[in-house]
This record gives sequence, structure tokens and C-alpha cells, in this order.
Amino acid sequence: MNRLIWIALILLLLGGCGFVTVKNNYNGMVVLQEEVNKQQGALQSQYQRRADLIPNLVETAKGYANFEQTTLTQVSEARSRAGSLTLSKEVLENPAQFQQFMQSQNQLTEALRTLRSVVEQYPELKANENFRTLMAQLEGTENRIATERQKFNEAAQKYNTHIKQFPNNLFAGMFSFREVSYFQAAAGAEQAPQVNFSN
Repeated sequence: MNRLIWIALILLLLGGCGFVTVKNNYNGMVVLQEEVNKQQGALQSQYQRRADLIPNLVETAKGYANFEQTTLTQVSEARSRAGSLTLSKEVLENPAQFQQFMQSQNQLTEALRTLRSVVEQYPELKANENFRTLMAQLEGTENRIATERQKFNEAAQKYNTHIKQFPNNLFAGMFSFREVSYFQAAAGAEQAPQVNFSN
């Protein structure tokens, strides 16, 4: 009889330890996933800020009759494509959708670089106070986007590492915790865009 009681106690203890392990692993994954979600929201907010600034920038530039219309059209179209995709959890967990999102954002960044280059040829546009303010806000937003991408990648690295480690990997699939994609610099991103507000 004593032997059965001891076996029951051992099984109960092992079951309790197993439950605590599962609970701790699950809760750890939830905490890290929420950090990724928080950073995703912060990054999406900066993308939205950039998208909101661009129409004002384009309208200000349109006021100058000699300004190159093709460049404005490219910026507007790139903004439209980038704005049609949002950085959601589903996009983060789907490499193909994530690549499409990144491509649209990179195209917008490249169109804005082209706009900055063309602006250099129009001193009267560069001198316009509204345009200068918008360009400064846009540059600040680009810097915030870079910072938020870095923070996102740090949160994603912690989360991805956690769900791949043993024994977490046993529970991650069971509870639908999936690896998220990282942001990577676009080709040519090592050259920081230059904005020159001098006349």
C-alpha cells in the first residue's frame, strides 16, 4: 500500500513539474511575442507617418511649374503601393508576404531619394519654408523608421531564439507560435540620403 502511495505522489509531483514547465514556457513565448507585436505597431506607426507626409510634400512641390512631374508621379505611386500593405502578424509570419511588404517600402524609399536628388536642381523649391519643413519631418521619420526596425529585429531575435530552444520548440508548434521575419537593409541603403536645405 505504501508503495502505491509513493508512486502516486511521484507521478503527481512529475505531473505538477511538467505543468509548471509548460506554463512557464508558454508564458515566456507570450511575453516575447507581445514585445514583437509592440515593436511591429511602433514601426507601422512610423510607416503611416511617412505615408501621411508625402501628399503634402507632393502638393507643395507641384506648386512649382518647372518641377519634374515624373518624379512626383513615381513618389505618389510608390506611396500608394506601400500604403496598400500593412505590417500585420500574418505578414510577419509569411516570408513571401513579408518580402512583398519590404519591396513596396523599399520602392517608396527609392522614390523619395530620387525626389531629394531632383530637388537639388530647384533652388526656389528648396527655399520654400513649407517644403523645407516637410523634408525635415520626412527625414526625421526615415530615421525613426530605421530605429524602430532595429528595435523590431532585436525583439524578433529574442522571440525566434526562444521558440527554437529546447524544450520551448516542443510547445511552440503546439501553441501556434511561429517564427517572424527580420527587416534587412535594401540594396544601396548603406549610402544615407542627403538632404541639403541651403540655397
